[in-house]
Amino acid sequence: MVEQGRGITALNLADSGNGCISVRSRKTVVDEPSLNHGIELSPDGSIVYGSSGDTLFSWDYSSTSQSNTSAPRPLVTGMAGSDHTSRTLLLSRKVPGMMLVNHGSDSNLDDVASDITSGHAQIRAFNLTNLTQAYDYNTQGLRLGWGLRNDVGIDEHPVTGGLYSVENGADDLTRYGQDIHQNNPAEEMNFLGYLNGTQSANQGRNFGYPQCFTAWNASALPQFSGTTGTPFAIGTPNATLNDTTCSEARQAPRLSFQAHMAPLDILFNEAGTAAWVTFHGSWNRNPPIGYKLSVVEFANGEPVASSNSTTAAIDIVSNRDLTACPDGCFRPVGLAFDKQGRLFMSSDSTGEIYVVLRADGTATSAVGSNTTSALPTPATSSPAPTGTSGATSRSVGALAVMFAAVAFLLQ
Repeated sequence: MVEQGRGITALNLADSGNGCISVRSRKTVVDEPSLNHGIELSPDGSIVYGSSGDTLFSWDYSSTSQSNTSAPRPLVTGMAGSDHTSRTLLLSRKVPGMMLVNHGSDSNLDDVASDITSGHAQIRAFNLTNLTQAYDYNTQGLRLGWGLRNDVGIDEHPVTGGLYSVENGADDLTRYGQDIHQNNPAEEMNFLGYLNGTQSANQGRNFGYPQCFTAWNASALPQFSGTTGTPFAIGTPNATLNDTTCSEARQAPRLSFQAHMAPLDILFNEAGTAAWVTFHGSWNRNPPIGYKLSVVEFANGEPVASSNSTTAAIDIVSNRDLTACPDGCFRPVGLAFDKQGRLFMSSDSTGEIYVVLRADGTATSAVGSNTTSALPTPATSSPAPTGTSGATSRSVGALAVMFAAVAFLLQ
């Protein structure tokens, strides 16, 4: 895992059964305080990757000693910026050696991102095979999409190789002089195409930011005729930038989510039938929204729900009392499955890692269509599991998805 201000740490877990998991020991793998979010491991486990706000690094890694065995190697540079400084990493399993890197915007509305050559608000892929010198992010690599305000979560569909990201929309927007920020714009799930040669019209397109956004509550947008999931222009639309421009010249998201929930990760199960999404939570919405873990059903490589759906994300774990947020809540960030199919989730505000388990003993990763466990449906909240400080789990008939804290705090 990445610990801000420290670097990369290895945790060795002790499993006492019945969902009781604790940290047996921990060891610093990379002592580099500038690392802030991105982490990846090569398929053979011999290379570990990490990112600062400016640079993607790699180190040779020994799983036996749980330590890096080389000096840091800069692989991609030129990403320095302000505001959104995390650089998400995704190493493709379908096209070996290809690394995706996200570069968010430099402000809420970053006008520089309108320039395709700026590198701002983009996701690019870099071929690390036989690399001889570091890439420059702004001028090199394969551009998968631009106009992506801050797509912190990225994952590759394990069957089709399709690339999906989840995006944080902007704050404090106006339209025709009216404040629309309470329920607009939508958070997004974007489809970026493929790395394996499959053709897609989405790949490399402009996804709208900073001029065009996506409607969540369409009725709250003045002089707007679209529905949820439809792009719209902010400010006062004119002859050159308007809703038609946004719909025809920009790429719409595949799915939309409630405004200000702040999705920070997306993770497919092995079968590609479900995508788990963490929602970090709002900071300037009253009442607060988000602060939860949800799941989206997939089939044939894409979401089952239509692009205008308002119910695609099914909540699994959430904070019981959102009025206590953000200060009194866990705030989900990163996701990972282990080999047993247990789902691990980090919370940056509380410095914890949680594990999401199914009460019937089946793997959490099995949740989804065409698998051994059907996708959950929203239901009455069950009592908060022990040790979760007011967390709520969703009951699924006799198959409850339970939530337990790994017994340690990240220091």
